[in-house]
Amino acid sequence: MSADGQVVIYTMYNCVNCVQAKQLLKTRGIPFKEVLVQDNDDMAWIELFEKSGMKTMPQIFNGEVLVGGYSELAALDKKDQLKSLLAA
Repeated sequence: MSADGQVVIYTMYNCVNCVQAKQLLKTRGIPFKEVLVQDNDDMAWIELFEKSGMKTMPQIFNGEVLVGGYSELAALDKKDQLKSLLAA
């Protein structure tokens, strides 16, 4: 696991990629914490952008390290079936 022991996925309502990312994590047995960001929560969006540099969802972190969005998660899964998230 990561230094703080947690994969965190930031999501929003009606986000197909968010659902796919959470399902992939569940399928691989990766425990995660979901943080739902409301559409109208401007401060949360600003803070998240400052942390990740991303404006899209989902945003997935392994501890403080940005994994990326669903595409990056799927690429990592293709490479090692997300084992590197557990080993970090």
